[in-house]
This record gives sequence, structure tokens and C-alpha cells, in this order.
Amino acid sequence: MNNQERIKQMDKLLTEALSPLQLQITDDSHLHAGHAGAQSGKGHFTVSIESNIFTGLSRLKQQQLVYSALGNMMQTDIHALIIKIQS
Repeated sequence: MNNQERIKQMDKLLTEALSPLQLQITDDSHLHAGHAGAQSGKGHFTVSIESNIFTGLSRLKQQQLVYSALGNMMQTDIHALIIKIQS
């Protein structure tokens, strides 16, 4: 799976699980050329997300929901993930 396909899949999973009001996924892989994660073929991404589901939750719980929504992609397709939660 290439990074464009990964972004589409990430968008689908996050949208289904978290009903975001705003969602932007950025491919940062080019910034990590030569890094171990890049060599393994996995991607580096930034997710900026806003969702009512996050209201009242700790930052840790919010991030856990994002990781949970992405499921197996965290092991198979994503080497590094920056999560920016907007509330």
C-alpha cells in the first residue's frame, strides 16, 4: 500500500470511528528519508482532528481513541504518528 492509499484508509477508519468535525492527514514520510521506519516501507503521518467524541476526555484517552480507530494500521503501515487534537 502506498502512502496515498494509507491516507485514504486512515481517513475512512477515523471518520467511521470518531465522526470528526475536521480531519486532516498529512504525509510526513519525505522528512524521514533514510530513517528505519522509512526503510521498512511504513509511513510517517500527522493527523489533525476535531471531534465531539473527545469532549471531556483526557489527552491520553483522546489519543488512545485515535490509535484504536487506526487498529492494525499502527503495526502494518504507520511507523510514526503525530496526533493534533483540536477542541
